[in-house]
Amino acid sequence: MLVFLIGAVQFVNILDFVMVMPLGPDFARALGIPLSRLGLVGGSYTLAAAVAGLAGSFFLDRYGRRSALAVAMSGLAVGTLAGGLATGLSSLLAARVLAGAFGGPATSLSLSIVADAVPSERRGKALGAVMGAFSVAAVVGVPTSLKLAEWAGWRAPFFVLGGLGLLITAGTIALLPPMRDHLKLLEAGAPARAPLFRRTVLQSYLMTAVVMGAGFLLIPNLSAYVQGNLGLPRSALWTLYGAGGLVSFISLRLVGKLVDRLGSFRVGTAGSVLIAGAIWLIFVDVPPHPPVLLLFLLFMFALSVRNVSYNTLTSKVPTPAERARFMSFQSAVQHLSSAAGAITSTLMLAEGPGGRLLHVRRLAALSLALTAALPPLLFRVERDVTGGQAAPPAAPEAEADRGPPPPGMARPLKKV
Repeated sequence: MLVFLIGAVQFVNILDFVMVMPLGPDFARALGIPLSRLGLVGGSYTLAAAVAGLAGSFFLDRYGRRSALAVAMSGLAVGTLAGGLATGLSSLLAARVLAGAFGGPATSLSLSIVADAVPSERRGKALGAVMGAFSVAAVVGVPTSLKLAEWAGWRAPFFVLGGLGLLITAGTIALLPPMRDHLKLLEAGAPARAPLFRRTVLQSYLMTAVVMGAGFLLIPNLSAYVQGNLGLPRSALWTLYGAGGLVSFISLRLVGKLVDRLGSFRVGTAGSVLIAGAIWLIFVDVPPHPPVLLLFLLFMFALSVRNVSYNTLTSKVPTPAERARFMSFQSAVQHLSSAAGAITSTLMLAEGPGGRLLHVRRLAALSLALTAALPPLLFRVERDVTGGQAAPPAAPEAEADRGPPPPGMARPLKKV
């Protein structure tokens, strides 16, 4: 029940973000926004989520998981509804900033709840199931939002998703347990600032920046690219995203089990190689009459392989008492790097005749360079986690100075 409920939360959270990119050309035409500036819409959300994640890293662990998640989901739903009321680029950006400010903490809290409740040896499978929300959002949510936009206008998906977000928020309050065990660890003296300074944590944050930056150089522009550059009709866009989501839904569950068995480094490296191949064929050396659907499916499958590997590994880095704080700061890094990638794409791209995007190869080359940096980071973080270096160092107790206890007497128990 807990995994299902968190999956529903993630569905709304993820769909709120991912549906905006395929809908980009629709509301760009309606509101007079240049296609080459669509990265700003995605970047505004991720930048706000980054700032909120950074702020949340200092206080989220002081509250019960349920109440904090309810507040975050409420703000996300209101921001989504506001997006449907936008009248131009400025008001749309303001609505996306509001949604991102609450959506970022909602992500970190959701992953914290799963990591709190599921042992590390089964966490890959659990996270694969929760991340299946991304696939459901792609299989059902994105195609439905595209069709809904055709039938009732581009505003309709925002209104429907915002209302669904409010319903799931009510379900979270009613069904989720309080999840306050981490507060007991804090009261017992668990470290409060270690996540920001340990080597393994910093490497995990760098890994996050590489993954998200590489992806969001390209993802916000994918819908406009396949239509303007590869000639995909707008009427076929929902089929493309639906099929890609179905592939992700199947692969996420299989990959989660594979990560538990083989480790994040091996599986994540394979995913990086697949992503590099997909980027090359879609954006750099495009074959004549490109099989757009097959290439898109390869790209979505590779993203699933890489993302489950990376998320499973990062979930093992923090201790329970610092998990929400760690996840919140990581969410800030995640969204800041996503915003950097999206905004960089708007600076590098230009719109050509017929809606074609120009200078895409430069963008793809930068994404490939970041993708190549991921496997070494996966190796280092996994080595540290399995070697016991992920947990914060214990406070020095000068145990050796005390000497052994007198015969027949046990040493007093230390407060943990």
